[in-house]
Amino acid sequence: MDGWQGPEDGSPQQGSAEVLLRGQFLLVPALRHSCALTLTRGGELHIQGVEAGLDSLSTVLKLADCICCCSFRGGETQEPAAYFSVFCYPFKKGWWDSSASRQRVVKTFQVSGSQDVEENLKLAETWAKKIRELSLPKIPKQEGVTYSLLPRPCRVLVLLNPQSGTGRALQLFHSHVQPMLTEANIAFTVFVTERPNHAHDFVQNGDLSSWNALVVMAGDGLMFEVVNGLMERQDWESALKKPLCILPGGSGNALAASINHYAGNEPAIREELLTNCTYILCKGLHTPMDLVSLRTASGKRLFSFLSFGWGFISDVDITSERYRKLGNARFTMGTVQCLAKLEVYKGRLSYLPVGETSASSSPYSEQSSSSGQSGHHTCYRNGHPSHILPQTVPGVSHVPEGTWPEDSLLVPFNQPVPKHWTVEPEEEFVSIFAIYQSHLGADYVMASKAKLHDGSMHLFYLKAGVSRTALLKLFLAIQKGTHMDLNCPQLRYIPVRAFRIEPFVAAGLMTVDGEMLPCEPVQGQVQNQLCRIIGGP
Repeated sequence: MDGWQGPEDGSPQQGSAEVLLRGQFLLVPALRHSCALTLTRGGELHIQGVEAGLDSLSTVLKLADCICCCSFRGGETQEPAAYFSVFCYPFKKGWWDSSASRQRVVKTFQVSGSQDVEENLKLAETWAKKIRELSLPKIPKQEGVTYSLLPRPCRVLVLLNPQSGTGRALQLFHSHVQPMLTEANIAFTVFVTERPNHAHDFVQNGDLSSWNALVVMAGDGLMFEVVNGLMERQDWESALKKPLCILPGGSGNALAASINHYAGNEPAIREELLTNCTYILCKGLHTPMDLVSLRTASGKRLFSFLSFGWGFISDVDITSERYRKLGNARFTMGTVQCLAKLEVYKGRLSYLPVGETSASSSPYSEQSSSSGQSGHHTCYRNGHPSHILPQTVPGVSHVPEGTWPEDSLLVPFNQPVPKHWTVEPEEEFVSIFAIYQSHLGADYVMASKAKLHDGSMHLFYLKAGVSRTALLKLFLAIQKGTHMDLNCPQLRYIPVRAFRIEPFVAAGLMTVDGEMLPCEPVQGQVQNQLCRIIGGP
């Protein structure tokens, strides 16, 4: 018999085991066996076969794995039936898997206890609504951090680069992402990029009011375009309140891997990582994310969500671009190539460690940054003129700052860093790398303790003198996040709030979020919780 009833028919129950709904429905479409359903306050849907010999039908769906539940009328049949379907993606281990991965589980039940289809539909929606309520993620409570949920129903804009990574992003969207968004009742518009900075220009100038979130399906480079495009809007403050989301479609996928890590999931790559990140999007929890404000000696200001580097790691990132069709294996190829011609870079590194009390230094301002510079933009190295000539950054336009957030920890390049900063006495480096997320790539764990909004950058620098063998061991250890356990004497790590890098000569590659920059003095500081991203905690 279809229907529902509360726990009053039996012993009183309290807490998570409290029964909210009970009913008996047909499991469809193939089996059409009668099942008894019990929905508990703890977010479990108990399914039990009623007929003898149907124990195999008995199961429990945990609604924490549910992305949606919908009710609907029957098709063209004469039956006055209604239905509700539950869409879940629990972690399950298949015979082909070495570890558990999210697998699609769909259960559809027929409600036909009444001859009136509207009554059946009403009962089906009662179940669907309660299941949707119990499926909502719990909003974490953390002082100073505001978590929120996407509205339901909602609309998202998917910015997709079909050329990123192995060139399968559009195909993977149709095969993996689109079905899950449809099940989760998330409407979407797909914007396929056709040229470099296409996404940057669109989000900078376009009307974004139709969408509740901006989804980037590509590599980290497209997210860099989107972040800086949003920052160059006149209404950048309100634009950054719209949550961002990353779906891995590139070869590195560092932010996607970090989001997966923060969710407490096991490491994942390729389609498994894509399914995990799409599931996170469907659940709709979003949280603040720090950005890093970067300034170059030539007058550019950029905003970064992932990393800034100079030297070996950046060399590997850019050198391996030619192997992007290999996916994440490109970085192995790039590492071998860069090891063969290991370079040492000369410059000065200064930083403000986390926990260091800020002195009363003057905030960075456009007026003060130009006061000590001539018309041809003489660059400075810790207060002394440098012969590095300014160069333009392709695809990044300079916009008057207006109400942009103030870099209160930085001073102009024509001034020495504040006295409470640390100036590294070594001036020869193999690599300097500041990362603000946990992962350097889908299977490269650089800073496992990083958080989306921890107010810090994780600064790693490798001094000259490291052997090629030791460097290779470090590279292999990063895949497991154990590189610090090697106790390499040339490797240093410190969490910082700000840094300055001043090359003595324009040598080597600099990268921001995986995108190449001209080699010149650069400094940056964390801007706490400047944007929002779908993920957590």
